[in-house]
Amino acid sequence: MSSWMIGRLHQETRAHHADSDADCDILFRADTGPGDFLLYLVRQYGFEAPLESVLAQTAGLELMVSLKERAKAGFIAADLLALGLRPGEVAELPMCLNIPPFRGAAEALGWMYIVERATLAHNVLRHHLEARIPGEFPRAAAYLSCYQSVVGTRWRQFGQALDAIARTTAIADRIIEAAHDAFRCQRRWMRQELNVLRRATA
Repeated sequence: MSSWMIGRLHQETRAHHADSDADCDILFRADTGPGDFLLYLVRQYGFEAPLESVLAQTAGLELMVSLKERAKAGFIAADLLALGLRPGEVAELPMCLNIPPFRGAAEALGWMYIVERATLAHNVLRHHLEARIPGEFPRAAAYLSCYQSVVGTRWRQFGQALDAIARTTAIADRIIEAAHDAFRCQRRWMRQELNVLRRATA
């Protein structure tokens, strides 16, 4: 059975989806190469690593979903190392510092929605990059493969957690507003980070 709360999230955050999905555009250019993939991973790492840190500090969240099963920053770091970055360079990568502490599990799940939603496209991205930059795959495919055989299961479990916590209209509204905040924060981060990297390589 499909999750009614995921359906509501899809509908009410639809205005953000095109911008969020456009973060992958760099991987679909005609001249996409290893450097583009590296940039994509750097930007994802800078958002997902601090988000996972805040999620881990949220009281009650681990009772709703397994954070260990959903942690992806370690896979991104492994891919960055496989692409030639040194451990010290990975440790010094810029991080998004605008993710606030969450007031509870409902707010945290609203933020988690945007990174869980992104995993639905990982299979497509992986197959595309296997053809586009075969020299870098599979040695740098940990992030895009981390949900490879369980994406449907994890998505259903996430929907179940959302439905279970959204017991009242007020809680459901809180989840929706948190997702809006997450998309806006992600958009500011991606634009800022891209500008920083462009200046650094100009």
